[in-house]
Amino acid sequence: MAELLLELLSEEIPARMQARAAGDLKRLVTDRLSGCGLAHAHAEAHVTPRRLALVVDGLPLRQPDVRTERRGPRVDAPERAIQGFLKSVGKSRDEVEERATARGTFLFVTLEQAGADTRTVLPELLVDAIRQMPWQRSMRWARNSFRWVRPLHQVLALFDGEPLDGRLELGATGIAFCDRTQGHRFLAPDPFRVTDFARYRAGLRHAFVILDREERKQIILEQATALAEARGLSLRNDPGLLDEIAGLVEWPSPLLGRIDPQFMSVPPEVLVTAMRSHQKYFALLDADGTLAACFVTVSNMAPEPERDATIVAGNEKVLRARLADARFFWDQDRAVTLEERVPALADVAFFEGLGTLADRAARMEALADDIAGMLGLADTAPARRGARLAKADLTTEMVGEFPELQGIMGRYYAEHDGETGEVCAAIADHYAPLGPSDRVPTAPVSVCVALADKLDTLVGFFAIGEQPTGSRDPYALRRAALGVVRIIRENRLRLPLTRLIGAALAAYRDVGTADGLFEFIVDRLAVHLRTEGLRHDLIAAVRGTGEEDDLVRLIARVEALAGFLDSSDGGNLLVAYRRASNIVRIEESRDGCHYDGTPREERFAQPEEHELYRYLLEADARLGPLIRQEGFLEAMTVLAGLRQPVDSFFDEVTVNVDQPQIRENRLWMLGTITRTMNRVADFSGIEA
Repeated sequence: MAELLLELLSEEIPARMQARAAGDLKRLVTDRLSGCGLAHAHAEAHVTPRRLALVVDGLPLRQPDVRTERRGPRVDAPERAIQGFLKSVGKSRDEVEERATARGTFLFVTLEQAGADTRTVLPELLVDAIRQMPWQRSMRWARNSFRWVRPLHQVLALFDGEPLDGRLELGATGIAFCDRTQGHRFLAPDPFRVTDFARYRAGLRHAFVILDREERKQIILEQATALAEARGLSLRNDPGLLDEIAGLVEWPSPLLGRIDPQFMSVPPEVLVTAMRSHQKYFALLDADGTLAACFVTVSNMAPEPERDATIVAGNEKVLRARLADARFFWDQDRAVTLEERVPALADVAFFEGLGTLADRAARMEALADDIAGMLGLADTAPARRGARLAKADLTTEMVGEFPELQGIMGRYYAEHDGETGEVCAAIADHYAPLGPSDRVPTAPVSVCVALADKLDTLVGFFAIGEQPTGSRDPYALRRAALGVVRIIRENRLRLPLTRLIGAALAAYRDVGTADGLFEFIVDRLAVHLRTEGLRHDLIAAVRGTGEEDDLVRLIARVEALAGFLDSSDGGNLLVAYRRASNIVRIEESRDGCHYDGTPREERFAQPEEHELYRYLLEADARLGPLIRQEGFLEAMTVLAGLRQPVDSFFDEVTVNVDQPQIRENRLWMLGTITRTMNRVADFSGIEA
């Protein structure tokens, strides 16, 4: 068994693409190895800013021999057919076997193909895998036609300790496979020879490159935490930034810098965003959790006191300039109130066909008022106010520089303007939740404005035909719909979804209908509930009653139905339902009519018919009030009571008898069973 080592050395790979690229390289190579019959024991991929590496252990030195059997024509087939078969397999007539089968006597031949040396198979295989790398963005360079994420300099390819004889053609030029690599661009740029993965990894470490991404992350985290704790501070938790920085450095060395105190009066979110998004600095926190006047930057150089001091001073200087701009924006923006900024929204287009941001603000204001009324808020004015001002911070200099602070800066400016606390909170919270794990607004005014924001977006885009298709969702409508679902569900809001959609549509003046939006939102609910183990078919079954647009009620009904079907009564009754509906369907198809009539008691011939019909009448009378009063568990208990009389009916009563009227009556009875059960849910859509 032998080892395959591949390294692709290039210019710096964008950090956000690195982890996926490592996984893609591993998949592409191992899939091709398996396709060539080359089994392996273990494969692992690594990535640094300048290199993608893959090691595959336990490869055989040679492909296995392949033995296949082919069947030819019958022995009495025309001679031309037989000769054609013999020619195709390269055999003579006496080298093939005649074998009797159930369909006659045929010619058979066994073919043996010797496996090739693995070393001869690998070069073409690796080149094909490299060419198929699915980069999100790629480029050409020089006169080459080959595309890669960044200019590719070198391909190291070793098998069993020796370089492979291969070449990656780029178009005008090419890169021959080699057995050498390079370390850190500045600290150890000289090439060195490699013979196996162990020496490769050790050689890189000696050349100031830590190959393992997780190890780089751990070094950054431990050393940055130690720097913070030495000054009585803590590192602000930021896994996303840690991932990104690990993709920017090959030899991480965290360093502590200081923020000029004059900037600490700027909102902390601004400071964090400026450091995180633009400079890739970690923010530090004081013991009370407030932002400290320090940061951690991660150098890509080995520690050296004089150089480190220069690096820190340079980073502090850059940050000082960045924060000076932020403080200027902060001071300038507060000179104009949010209310005074609302007219400027008329100069900003929202989307073609959906007006400007001023139009959007007016629609949100009207919709938030409607929602507040539906929720029974005594005073709807705060909801209207929050919706009116929610988008005003989009015209500020600060949000123009830091778009990720929209909403957050609106709250600060609203507080400065003297707006009430609930209005300020609504402005800050109206984008939430931004994802499946993001927090959901809970304050009533915030809920109204957040729902208004998302419903206005959904209704508008659906009305102009911009619904998501397949995996394409450029306007994040699935996220908006999930936001509506989570806000309603987690706050247990009793809001009729169709009325909400209608209220949102009424705020528009010249768009069509939002066809399909109700189903789209409920589909998002179904996806959300599936993550909690609730079956999608049960959601569809409850929706199949055609009367449920209260999401809280819908979920309660689904949960009650799930519990019922998990019981022996529920499982057996579902079987009986299917039996009844199948019999009716078959007989309707045969007779060309519908058996949807009401059973007539004078036609009953057996006591089981009387017993079942009596219980069906009682169940029908009880189910309506129970469902209206949201007694869903009690409704399931009523259904459970059907099991015994239904079982007795099927055990003792023959449906298809010779007497036409009795047969018709019994088919009506089966139809009544399904209709009664369908008052709770459409059981026909429930999977086995």
